[in-house]
Amino acid sequence: MENDLSESHSNGERWTRTDTWAFWSFGLGMLLESYIFGMASIATNWAPMPKSLQSLLLAWAPIWLIIGIMVAGPLSDRIGRKNTFYSTMALYGIGAIGIAFSHTYSLILLFLAVLLFAAGGEMNTIMAASHEMMPTRHRSKTMFLELNFINLGGFLLAAVSLLSIYNSVSFQRGMVAVTFIVVLFVLLLARNRTPESIRWLQRKGYTERAKIEILKYYGAEEYARRESIVRQSVAATPTRKTSVALRLFVTITTAFAGTAGFGLMTYVLGPNYFKSLTATIILVATGTGFISGFLGIWADQISRKTLLLIGYGGTFIMTLIIYLTTGEWSKDLTVFWILLVALNVFVNISYLTEDTLKSEVWPTNTRGTYTAIVRFISIGLYIVTIYMSQNYGLNEYMLFNLIVWIIGLAGALAWYFAGVETGKGTTLESASGED
Repeated sequence: MENDLSESHSNGERWTRTDTWAFWSFGLGMLLESYIFGMASIATNWAPMPKSLQSLLLAWAPIWLIIGIMVAGPLSDRIGRKNTFYSTMALYGIGAIGIAFSHTYSLILLFLAVLLFAAGGEMNTIMAASHEMMPTRHRSKTMFLELNFINLGGFLLAAVSLLSIYNSVSFQRGMVAVTFIVVLFVLLLARNRTPESIRWLQRKGYTERAKIEILKYYGAEEYARRESIVRQSVAATPTRKTSVALRLFVTITTAFAGTAGFGLMTYVLGPNYFKSLTATIILVATGTGFISGFLGIWADQISRKTLLLIGYGGTFIMTLIIYLTTGEWSKDLTVFWILLVALNVFVNISYLTEDTLKSEVWPTNTRGTYTAIVRFISIGLYIVTIYMSQNYGLNEYMLFNLIVWIIGLAGALAWYFAGVETGKGTTLESASGED
């Protein structure tokens, strides 16, 4: 990837070593967030528990994720993206060590809470920082590929769990924790080579500090070139503003469907209906997502509005097929795996696109906060769906999932007809309507 991006382009931007470190920093952060989120499903096998406590454990992941989101969103707008990163990484270390020695249900809950709190803040800050820091020509591409590390994180967790499934629970828990710590160490190395968001510094009035960061990480000539490109692009493309109400409606509905729809099929379906297949379902879903996620290489050439509609339209159709054929695939797992793979191709298109959209449409001063609000509401509603569906039969469960995706499709349609184009090389300033 670096060789391809390192070339000079007609618009004058150059991919620098700092951009490479930032890309790996953000990608690995996404990987750990996904790894931690999926850990709650795997942990349902770590201690004996009734159905009520199993539902609590499954809801535990989104509960503490949104608490972390709502703390870190405004915090990153106040103290900066990089300082927030160091806070979340410190909590990661505490939680990883604790989970390795969690032998009881209560300890599992405690240290998962620490990890999930940090993960919620981590991903929220990445979503704000990546748009602000990556070169305009590569802004969409890098965000899509960073988000694809979420699929890799789930795949890695499932693989570690399956490889250690025939050993003791303590061994499996230890393997999960050790793998996490190794990735965290690499992440720390990358973060030390990543600057603070220059856009955030400039908007906050920290002009001198911004100059120091520019000279240290980019060089004055390269950053002046990037700022010139942004100014010329914004001047050539009159900014069309969308209302806050429209942006909130679209980002919340699509984010809710992306989170709940994916979560119900990937993390909840196994523990509730196919307990012995929990890790395998996660492996197949995230593996499919990771492979299909490489479409992000072309994200800077594709319309975000069109891709959002394709993702949610395709997912709705696939979920409808799954609902109508529940009787067939519940008796023949071969059919189930085929449908799950096809579904997750479209789910991944939806997920990558909406996750990119919901953090790029807000002004820099409040990007962390608004992204947090959208994620808090959408993931909070996912918690409600876990409890609403816990006593459904399989056929009812699939109908419920279909309704979730109808809500997401409504948001995608609204943005397609009333929203602005934020893809196809659009600058962050134009995407957010920021002057």
